[in-house]
Amino acid sequence: MSQAFDAARKLDDTYVMHTYGRLPVEFTYGSGAELVDVDGKRYLDFLAGIGSVSLGHAHPKVTEALMRQLDRVWQVGNYYYVENRGELARSISELLSTTTDEQGHVTGSTGTIWRSFFSNSGAESNEGAIKVARRWGERALGGASGIVTARQSFHGRTLATLSATGQDVFHKSFGPLPTGFASVPLNDAAALEEAVTNPSEATGPVCAIMLECVQGEGGVWPATFDYLRFVRELCDKRGIVMIVDEVQTGFFRCGAPFSYQLAGIQPDVVSMAKGIADGFPTGAVAARANYADLMVPGDHGSTFGGNALAAAAARATVETLVDEGIGEHVIAVGAHLAKRLAALPHVTEVRGHGLMRGAQLDVPIATPLVERGLQEGLVLNHIGDSILRFLPPLVVTEAQIDRMADTLATLIDELA
Repeated sequence: MSQAFDAARKLDDTYVMHTYGRLPVEFTYGSGAELVDVDGKRYLDFLAGIGSVSLGHAHPKVTEALMRQLDRVWQVGNYYYVENRGELARSISELLSTTTDEQGHVTGSTGTIWRSFFSNSGAESNEGAIKVARRWGERALGGASGIVTARQSFHGRTLATLSATGQDVFHKSFGPLPTGFASVPLNDAAALEEAVTNPSEATGPVCAIMLECVQGEGGVWPATFDYLRFVRELCDKRGIVMIVDEVQTGFFRCGAPFSYQLAGIQPDVVSMAKGIADGFPTGAVAARANYADLMVPGDHGSTFGGNALAAAAARATVETLVDEGIGEHVIAVGAHLAKRLAALPHVTEVRGHGLMRGAQLDVPIATPLVERGLQEGLVLNHIGDSILRFLPPLVVTEAQIDRMADTLATLIDELA
Protein backbone atom coordinates (compact mmCIF):
# COMPACT_ATOMS: atom_id res chain seq x y z
CA MET A 1 0.00 0.00 0.00
CA SER A 2 1.50 3.33 -1.07
CA GLN A 3 2.08 6.31 1.16
CA ALA A 4 -0.23 8.38 -1.04
CA PHE A 5 -3.16 6.00 -0.55
CA ASP A 6 -2.41 5.49 3.14
CA ALA A 7 -2.55 9.25 3.73
CA ALA A 8 -5.85 9.56 1.86
CA ARG A 9 -7.41 6.71 3.82
CA LYS A 10 -6.35 8.14 7.17
CA LEU A 11 -7.86 11.53 6.36
CA ASP A 12 -11.12 9.95 5.21
CA ASP A 13 -11.33 7.66 8.23
CA THR A 14 -10.75 10.59 10.59
CA TYR A 15 -12.90 13.33 9.10
CA VAL A 16 -15.63 11.68 6.98
CA MET A 17 -18.72 9.95 8.43
CA HIS A 18 -18.46 6.17 8.27
CA THR A 19 -21.66 5.64 6.28
CA TYR A 20 -20.02 3.44 3.65
CA GLY A 21 -17.92 0.29 3.87
CA ARG A 22 -15.16 1.51 1.56
CA LEU A 23 -12.92 -0.74 -0.50
CA PRO A 24 -9.17 -0.05 -0.30
CA VAL A 25 -8.64 2.05 -3.42
CA GLU A 26 -8.65 5.71 -4.45
CA PHE A 27 -9.28 6.39 -8.14
CA THR A 28 -7.68 9.50 -9.61
CA TYR A 29 -8.19 9.12 -13.37
CA GLY A 30 -10.65 7.55 -15.75
CA SER A 31 -11.29 7.13 -19.46
CA GLY A 32 -14.20 5.28 -21.02
CA ALA A 33 -14.76 2.08 -19.02
CA GLU A 34 -11.35 2.16 -17.35
CA LEU A 35 -10.16 3.67 -14.07
CA VAL A 36 -6.66 4.32 -12.70
CA ASP A 37 -5.88 4.48 -8.99
CA VAL A 38 -3.52 6.76 -7.08
CA ASP A 39 -0.69 4.27 -7.62
CA GLY A 40 -1.21 3.97 -11.37
CA LYS A 41 -2.96 0.57 -11.38
CA ARG A 42 -5.61 0.16 -14.10
CA TYR A 43 -9.10 -1.32 -13.62
CA LEU A 44 -12.09 -2.29 -15.76
CA ASP A 45 -15.11 -0.49 -14.33
CA PHE A 46 -18.36 -2.49 -14.15
CA LEU A 47 -20.10 -0.18 -11.68
CA ALA A 48 -19.76 3.24 -13.38
CA GLY A 49 -20.23 5.38 -10.30
CA ILE A 50 -23.26 3.25 -9.33
CA GLY A 51 -24.70 3.50 -12.81
CA SER A 52 -24.17 7.23 -13.32
CA VAL A 53 -21.16 7.40 -15.66
CA SER A 54 -23.21 6.71 -18.76
CA LEU A 55 -20.81 7.93 -21.46
CA GLY A 56 -17.73 6.68 -19.66
CA HIS A 57 -15.22 8.54 -17.53
CA ALA A 58 -14.13 11.98 -18.74
CA HIS A 59 -16.03 11.86 -22.00
CA PRO A 60 -14.59 14.66 -24.16
CA LYS A 61 -18.00 16.14 -25.11
CA VAL A 62 -19.03 16.49 -21.46
CA THR A 63 -15.59 17.69 -20.41
CA GLU A 64 -15.68 20.35 -23.14
CA ALA A 65 -19.14 21.52 -22.09
CA LEU A 66 -18.13 21.83 -18.45
CA MET A 67 -14.86 23.60 -19.24
CA ARG A 68 -16.68 26.06 -21.48
CA GLN A 69 -19.25 26.79 -18.77
CA LEU A 70 -16.58 27.19 -16.08
CA ASP A 71 -15.42 30.36 -17.81
CA ARG A 72 -18.94 31.79 -17.97
CA VAL A 73 -21.23 31.44 -14.93
CA TRP A 74 -21.80 28.59 -12.47
CA GLN A 75 -24.77 29.50 -10.30
CA VAL A 76 -27.40 32.22 -10.39
CA GLY A 77 -30.46 30.45 -8.92
CA ASN A 78 -33.81 29.48 -10.32
CA TYR A 79 -35.29 32.97 -10.16
CA TYR A 80 -33.70 33.43 -13.57
CA TYR A 81 -33.41 31.70 -16.92
CA VAL A 82 -30.36 29.47 -17.20
CA GLU A 83 -28.36 28.76 -20.33
CA ASN A 84 -28.77 25.20 -21.71
CA ARG A 85 -31.63 24.32 -19.36
CA GLY A 86 -34.46 24.78 -21.86
CA GLU A 87 -32.62 22.77 -24.51
CA LEU A 88 -31.97 20.02 -21.96
CA ALA A 89 -35.64 19.92 -20.91
CA ARG A 90 -36.70 19.68 -24.56
CA SER A 91 -34.31 16.77 -25.16
CA ILE A 92 -35.63 14.96 -22.08
CA SER A 93 -39.21 15.49 -23.24
CA GLU A 94 -38.35 14.01 -26.63
CA LEU A 95 -36.70 10.97 -25.02
CA LEU A 96 -39.61 10.42 -22.62
CA SER A 97 -42.01 10.46 -25.58
CA THR A 98 -40.05 7.86 -27.54
CA THR A 99 -41.70 4.51 -28.29
CA THR A 100 -39.72 1.28 -28.65
CA ASP A 101 -40.20 -2.44 -29.09
CA GLU A 102 -39.52 -4.92 -26.27
CA GLN A 103 -35.82 -5.02 -27.12
CA GLY A 104 -35.46 -1.24 -26.98
CA HIS A 105 -35.25 -0.42 -30.69
CA VAL A 106 -36.91 2.95 -31.35
CA THR A 107 -40.21 2.75 -33.24
CA GLY A 108 -41.58 6.29 -33.01
CA SER A 109 -42.87 8.97 -30.66
CA THR A 110 -46.07 9.76 -28.79
CA GLY A 111 -45.46 13.49 -29.28
CA THR A 112 -46.25 14.12 -25.60
CA ILE A 113 -44.92 17.31 -23.99
CA TRP A 114 -43.18 16.69 -20.65
CA ARG A 115 -42.13 19.44 -18.24
CA SER A 116 -39.09 18.93 -16.00
CA PHE A 117 -38.02 20.16 -12.60
CA PHE A 118 -34.26 19.85 -12.09
CA SER A 119 -32.78 18.56 -8.86
CA ASN A 120 -29.41 17.31 -7.62
CA SER A 121 -30.09 13.62 -6.97
CA GLY A 122 -32.45 10.71 -7.42
CA ALA A 123 -33.90 11.04 -3.93
CA GLU A 124 -34.75 14.70 -4.57
CA SER A 125 -36.32 13.74 -7.89
CA ASN A 126 -38.51 11.18 -6.13
CA GLU A 127 -39.49 13.76 -3.50
CA GLY A 128 -40.67 15.95 -6.36
CA ALA A 129 -42.61 13.08 -7.90
CA ILE A 130 -44.36 12.43 -4.59
CA LYS A 131 -45.36 16.09 -4.33
CA VAL A 132 -46.76 16.16 -7.85
CA ALA A 133 -48.82 13.04 -7.11
CA ARG A 134 -50.17 14.44 -3.87
CA ARG A 135 -51.09 17.70 -5.52
CA TRP A 136 -53.07 15.63 -8.06
CA GLY A 137 -54.70 13.78 -5.17
CA GLU A 138 -55.67 17.08 -3.58
CA ARG A 139 -57.09 18.63 -6.75
CA ALA A 140 -58.60 15.63 -8.55
CA LEU A 141 -59.25 12.95 -5.92
CA GLY A 142 -60.71 14.76 -2.95
CA GLY A 143 -57.51 14.86 -0.93
CA ALA A 144 -56.24 11.32 -1.55
CA SER A 145 -52.55 11.11 -0.60
CA GLY A 146 -51.63 7.43 -0.26
CA ILE A 147 -48.90 5.96 -2.44
CA VAL A 148 -48.42 2.24 -3.12
CA THR A 149 -44.91 1.01 -3.91
CA ALA A 150 -43.27 -2.39 -4.37
CA ARG A 151 -41.47 -4.52 -1.82
CA GLN A 152 -37.71 -4.66 -2.35
CA SER A 153 -37.91 -1.24 -4.02
CA PHE A 154 -35.47 1.58 -3.36
CA HIS A 155 -36.40 5.23 -3.86
CA GLY A 156 -33.83 7.14 -1.81
CA ARG A 157 -32.60 7.99 1.67
CA THR A 158 -34.55 11.10 2.60
CA LEU A 159 -37.28 10.34 5.14
CA ALA A 160 -40.11 10.41 2.60
CA THR A 161 -38.27 8.29 0.05
CA LEU A 162 -37.28 5.87 2.81
CA SER A 163 -40.98 5.50 3.58
CA ALA A 164 -41.59 4.78 -0.09
CA THR A 165 -38.76 2.22 -0.13
CA GLY A 166 -40.14 -1.27 0.40
CA GLN A 167 -37.20 -2.65 2.39
CA ASP A 168 -37.44 -2.65 6.18
CA VAL A 169 -33.66 -2.81 6.56
CA PHE A 170 -33.40 0.82 5.45
CA HIS A 171 -36.10 1.96 7.91
CA LYS A 172 -34.38 0.76 11.08
CA SER A 173 -33.54 3.50 13.61
CA PHE A 174 -35.00 6.36 11.55
CA GLY A 175 -38.63 6.39 12.67
CA PRO A 176 -41.11 7.80 12.89
CA LEU A 177 -41.16 7.94 9.11
CA PRO A 178 -43.68 9.97 7.10
CA THR A 179 -46.97 8.13 6.69
CA GLY A 180 -49.05 7.42 3.62
CA PHE A 181 -47.01 4.64 2.02
CA ALA A 182 -47.61 0.90 1.65
CA SER A 183 -45.79 -1.73 -0.37
CA VAL A 184 -46.91 -4.93 -2.09
CA PRO A 185 -44.92 -7.67 -3.87
CA LEU A 186 -43.63 -6.77 -7.32
CA ASN A 187 -45.47 -8.42 -10.22
CA ASP A 188 -48.46 -9.34 -8.00
CA ALA A 189 -51.36 -7.70 -9.83
CA ALA A 190 -54.00 -8.90 -7.39
CA ALA A 191 -52.14 -7.52 -4.36
CA LEU A 192 -51.65 -4.18 -6.08
CA GLU A 193 -55.29 -3.85 -7.08
CA GLU A 194 -56.38 -4.73 -3.54
CA ALA A 195 -54.05 -2.10 -2.05
CA VAL A 196 -55.45 0.56 -4.38
CA THR A 197 -59.12 -0.44 -4.24
CA ASN A 198 -59.29 -1.21 -0.51
CA PRO A 199 -56.49 0.89 0.96
CA SER A 200 -55.15 0.29 4.44
CA GLU A 201 -55.31 2.78 7.29
CA ALA A 202 -51.60 3.39 6.69
CA THR A 203 -52.22 4.98 3.32
CA GLY A 204 -55.82 6.09 3.26
CA PRO A 205 -57.20 6.79 -0.23
CA VAL A 206 -54.52 6.24 -2.84
CA CYS A 207 -53.35 8.94 -5.26
CA ALA A 208 -50.45 7.11 -6.95
CA ILE A 209 -48.55 3.92 -7.66
CA MET A 210 -44.76 4.35 -7.64
CA LEU A 211 -42.37 1.68 -8.90
CA GLU A 212 -39.10 0.86 -10.61
CA CYS A 213 -39.25 -1.13 -13.83
CA VAL A 214 -36.11 -2.92 -12.60
CA GLN A 215 -35.40 -2.94 -8.87
CA GLY A 216 -31.70 -2.15 -8.85
CA GLU A 217 -30.84 -1.94 -5.16
CA GLY A 218 -33.24 -4.76 -4.42
CA GLY A 219 -31.24 -7.26 -6.47
CA VAL A 220 -31.95 -6.44 -10.14
CA TRP A 221 -35.52 -7.76 -10.21
CA PRO A 222 -37.48 -6.66 -13.30
CA ALA A 223 -41.18 -5.94 -13.42
CA THR A 224 -42.76 -8.00 -16.17
CA PHE A 225 -44.04 -6.12 -19.19
CA ASP A 226 -47.55 -7.49 -18.58
CA TYR A 227 -47.43 -6.22 -15.01
CA LEU A 228 -46.37 -2.73 -16.13
CA ARG A 229 -49.24 -2.69 -18.62
CA PHE A 230 -51.61 -3.75 -15.83
CA VAL A 231 -50.34 -0.90 -13.63
CA ARG A 232 -51.01 1.59 -16.43
CA GLU A 233 -54.55 0.23 -16.89
CA LEU A 234 -55.22 0.28 -13.15
CA CYS A 235 -54.07 3.88 -12.82
CA ASP A 236 -56.31 4.88 -15.73
CA LYS A 237 -59.25 3.01 -14.23
CA ARG A 238 -58.85 4.61 -10.79
CA GLY A 239 -57.74 8.05 -11.99
CA ILE A 240 -54.49 7.85 -10.03
CA VAL A 241 -50.92 8.82 -10.96
CA MET A 242 -48.42 6.31 -12.32
CA ILE A 243 -44.92 7.28 -11.15
CA VAL A 244 -41.96 5.42 -12.63
CA ASP A 245 -38.61 5.74 -10.85
CA GLU A 246 -36.03 5.71 -13.68
CA VAL A 247 -33.15 6.94 -11.52
CA GLN A 248 -31.05 3.85 -12.23
CA THR A 249 -32.74 2.56 -15.40
CA GLY A 250 -33.01 5.75 -17.44
CA PHE A 251 -30.92 7.25 -20.22
CA PHE A 252 -30.40 4.07 -22.22
CA ARG A 253 -29.22 1.92 -19.30
CA CYS A 254 -31.70 -0.76 -20.38
CA GLY A 255 -31.37 -0.12 -24.13
CA ALA A 256 -34.46 2.05 -24.59
CA PRO A 257 -34.19 5.71 -23.56
CA PHE A 258 -36.30 4.77 -20.50
CA SER A 259 -37.11 1.28 -19.29
CA TYR A 260 -40.91 1.72 -19.22
CA GLN A 261 -40.82 2.05 -23.00
CA LEU A 262 -39.91 -1.65 -23.30
CA ALA A 263 -43.43 -2.44 -22.08
CA GLY A 264 -45.07 -0.05 -24.54
CA ILE A 265 -46.56 2.22 -21.86
CA GLN A 266 -46.34 5.87 -20.86
CA PRO A 267 -46.45 6.89 -17.17
CA ASP A 268 -47.57 10.22 -15.79
CA VAL A 269 -44.52 11.20 -13.76
CA VAL A 270 -40.91 10.04 -14.17
CA SER A 271 -38.00 10.58 -11.79
CA MET A 272 -34.42 10.42 -13.05
CA ALA A 273 -30.80 11.13 -12.12
CA LYS A 274 -27.58 9.05 -12.40
CA GLY A 275 -26.91 8.73 -16.15
CA ILE A 276 -28.40 12.12 -17.04
CA ALA A 277 -25.07 14.00 -16.76
CA ASP A 278 -22.32 11.36 -17.02
CA GLY A 279 -21.64 11.49 -13.28
CA PHE A 280 -22.08 15.21 -12.64
CA PRO A 281 -24.60 15.47 -9.76
CA THR A 282 -27.89 16.15 -11.51
CA GLY A 283 -31.45 14.86 -11.34
CA ALA A 284 -34.89 15.69 -12.65
CA VAL A 285 -38.53 14.86 -12.23
CA ALA A 286 -40.71 15.18 -15.33
CA ALA A 287 -44.48 15.12 -15.63
CA ARG A 288 -46.92 15.24 -18.45
CA ALA A 289 -48.31 18.75 -18.82
CA ASN A 290 -51.67 18.22 -17.12
CA TYR A 291 -49.85 17.02 -13.97
CA ALA A 292 -46.87 19.37 -14.17
CA ASP A 293 -49.08 22.44 -14.50
CA LEU A 294 -50.61 21.77 -11.07
CA MET A 295 -47.29 22.91 -9.56
CA VAL A 296 -47.02 26.70 -9.35
CA PRO A 297 -44.39 29.15 -8.04
CA GLY A 298 -43.66 28.43 -4.38
CA ASP A 299 -44.71 24.77 -4.50
CA HIS A 300 -41.23 23.34 -5.00
CA GLY A 301 -37.67 24.56 -5.31
CA SER A 302 -33.94 23.89 -5.22
CA THR A 303 -31.03 26.27 -4.78
CA PHE A 304 -28.62 24.31 -6.97
CA GLY A 305 -30.97 22.20 -9.08
CA GLY A 306 -30.45 22.75 -12.80
CA ASN A 307 -27.71 25.33 -12.32
CA ALA A 308 -25.48 26.39 -15.19
CA LEU A 309 -22.83 23.69 -14.69
CA ALA A 310 -25.40 20.93 -14.27
CA ALA A 311 -27.37 22.06 -17.31
CA ALA A 312 -24.24 22.19 -19.46
CA ALA A 313 -23.09 18.72 -18.39
CA ALA A 314 -26.52 17.14 -18.74
CA ARG A 315 -27.26 18.73 -22.11
CA ALA A 316 -23.93 17.51 -23.49
CA THR A 317 -24.53 14.03 -22.09
CA VAL A 318 -28.08 13.59 -23.34
CA GLU A 319 -27.34 14.95 -26.80
CA THR A 320 -24.23 12.77 -27.12
CA LEU A 321 -26.11 9.66 -26.01
CA VAL A 322 -28.55 10.29 -28.86
CA ASP A 323 -26.01 11.39 -31.46
CA GLU A 324 -23.79 8.34 -30.86
CA GLY A 325 -26.71 5.91 -31.05
CA ILE A 326 -25.88 4.54 -27.62
CA GLY A 327 -29.17 2.67 -27.31
CA GLU A 328 -28.37 0.27 -30.14
CA HIS A 329 -24.90 -0.29 -28.69
CA VAL A 330 -26.39 -1.07 -25.27
CA ILE A 331 -28.83 -3.58 -26.77
CA ALA A 332 -25.99 -5.44 -28.52
CA VAL A 333 -23.33 -5.43 -25.80
CA GLY A 334 -25.98 -5.96 -23.11
CA ALA A 335 -26.99 -9.21 -24.78
CA HIS A 336 -23.32 -10.22 -24.90
CA LEU A 337 -22.90 -9.41 -21.20
CA ALA A 338 -25.96 -11.52 -20.32
CA LYS A 339 -24.62 -14.44 -22.38
CA ARG A 340 -21.18 -14.31 -20.76
CA LEU A 341 -22.63 -14.05 -17.25
CA ALA A 342 -25.00 -16.97 -17.81
CA ALA A 343 -22.03 -19.15 -18.78
CA LEU A 344 -20.11 -18.45 -15.56
CA PRO A 345 -19.75 -21.24 -13.00
CA HIS A 346 -22.27 -21.14 -10.13
CA VAL A 347 -24.47 -18.53 -11.87
CA THR A 348 -28.03 -19.82 -11.83
CA GLU A 349 -29.89 -16.81 -13.27
CA VAL A 350 -29.13 -13.57 -15.07
CA ARG A 351 -31.74 -10.80 -14.70
CA GLY A 352 -32.26 -7.34 -16.12
CA HIS A 353 -32.10 -5.51 -19.44
CA GLY A 354 -29.34 -3.94 -21.49
CA LEU A 355 -26.37 -3.00 -19.33
CA MET A 356 -28.21 -3.42 -16.03
CA ARG A 357 -27.72 -7.04 -15.08
CA GLY A 358 -27.83 -9.14 -11.94
CA ALA A 359 -26.11 -12.53 -11.71
CA GLN A 360 -27.57 -14.89 -9.11
CA LEU A 361 -24.99 -17.19 -7.50
CA ASP A 362 -25.73 -20.53 -5.84
CA VAL A 363 -22.89 -19.99 -3.37
CA PRO A 364 -22.61 -17.04 -0.92
CA ILE A 365 -19.34 -15.62 -2.27
CA ALA A 366 -20.41 -12.27 -3.73
CA THR A 367 -18.59 -10.19 -1.10
CA PRO A 368 -15.18 -11.89 -1.48
CA LEU A 369 -15.63 -11.86 -5.25
CA VAL A 370 -15.86 -8.07 -5.20
CA GLU A 371 -12.78 -7.85 -2.97
CA ARG A 372 -10.73 -10.30 -5.06
CA GLY A 373 -11.96 -8.65 -8.25
CA LEU A 374 -10.49 -5.35 -7.10
CA GLN A 375 -7.14 -7.03 -6.57
CA GLU A 376 -7.33 -8.33 -10.15
CA GLY A 377 -8.28 -4.96 -11.63
CA LEU A 378 -12.07 -5.34 -11.75
CA VAL A 379 -14.54 -2.88 -10.20
CA LEU A 380 -17.53 -5.05 -9.30
CA ASN A 381 -20.57 -4.68 -7.06
CA HIS A 382 -22.66 -7.07 -4.98
CA ILE A 383 -26.09 -7.01 -3.37
CA GLY A 384 -26.19 -9.33 -0.37
CA ASP A 385 -23.99 -12.39 -0.38
CA SER A 386 -25.18 -14.09 -3.58
CA ILE A 387 -26.00 -11.42 -6.20
CA LEU A 388 -23.51 -9.58 -8.40
CA ARG A 389 -24.81 -6.39 -10.01
CA PHE A 390 -23.31 -5.09 -13.26
CA LEU A 391 -23.70 -1.41 -14.29
CA PRO A 392 -20.77 -0.66 -16.60
CA PRO A 393 -20.43 2.58 -18.54
CA LEU A 394 -22.66 2.36 -21.60
CA VAL A 395 -19.59 2.64 -23.85
CA VAL A 396 -18.14 -0.66 -22.59
CA THR A 397 -17.01 -2.97 -25.39
CA GLU A 398 -17.53 -6.70 -25.96
CA ALA A 399 -13.78 -7.18 -25.59
CA GLN A 400 -13.86 -5.54 -22.15
CA ILE A 401 -16.81 -7.70 -21.16
CA ASP A 402 -14.87 -10.78 -22.24
CA ARG A 403 -11.84 -9.76 -20.16
CA MET A 404 -14.06 -9.23 -17.13
CA ALA A 405 -15.93 -12.53 -17.57
CA ASP A 406 -12.74 -14.55 -18.07
CA THR A 407 -11.23 -13.11 -14.88
CA LEU A 408 -14.48 -13.55 -12.95
CA ALA A 409 -14.78 -17.20 -13.97
CA THR A 410 -11.32 -17.87 -12.52
CA LEU A 411 -12.18 -16.05 -9.28
CA ILE A 412 -15.47 -17.95 -8.86
CA ASP A 413 -13.64 -21.28 -9.26
CA GLU A 414 -11.09 -20.11 -6.72
CA LEU A 415 -13.64 -19.05 -4.07
CA ALA A 416 -16.54 -21.50 -4.56
